[in-house]
Amino acid sequence: MTARLVAVCVSGSDLLPLPGRRPDRSGIDKRPVDGRVAVAELGLDGDIQVNRKYHGGEGQAVYAYAQEDADHWAAELGRDLPPGRFGENLRTAGLDLTGAVIGERWRVGTALVEVTAPRIPCANFARFWGVPDLVKRFTAHGATGAYLRVLETGDVGAGDEVTVVEQPAHGVTTGLAFRALTTQRYRIAQLAPALAAMPVKDQPKLAERIARATGRSEAAALG
Repeated sequence: MTARLVAVCVSGSDLLPLPGRRPDRSGIDKRPVDGRVAVAELGLDGDIQVNRKYHGGEGQAVYAYAQEDADHWAAELGRDLPPGRFGENLRTAGLDLTGAVIGERWRVGTALVEVTAPRIPCANFARFWGVPDLVKRFTAHGATGAYLRVLETGDVGAGDEVTVVEQPAHGVTTGLAFRALTTQRYRIAQLAPALAAMPVKDQPKLAERIARATGRSEAAALG
């Protein structure tokens, strides 16, 4: 099966309200858009990333989620989960995103992107879906999708092919990284070969954790 984009989604200006919280809005409610969408260095045209501490920036400019994983949750919860319901910008088909290698590069439309990290689910995700234990269930299942860095700007649209043009040999996948960051933290040292491709804002803290686990210096962990 040729990998492709099922949909391209952005939040637009109609942000999800979060009464009593700071920030009091979220860009998680994304909707499919027609036509071509510009891919800039820090995200898609029309997409708003409210809490830049946890979402957005150079290593989280774009978020992809697989139709195959969405189908699992649709069956699990007995509800329709159209593109955008996971807060994703790109709904893909034909790609194993849990098995995507950190540092893997994709040609999508005219843009070039790089896999940087799994998504760690947050409480806003559970509020958006109205499923109180969603974070626990999402974590247990482990199909988190993939954050992407934009290496070459361009444009994308529904139906575009997604071609893996480069894949590092270290074998550190988004699935492994997710486990090492959540339920299997004893595996943190296994992220060392992929650290340089992960979001820059996360690298110092991860290097510190890897150094503690291995007895190496943080500089050595960062390569």
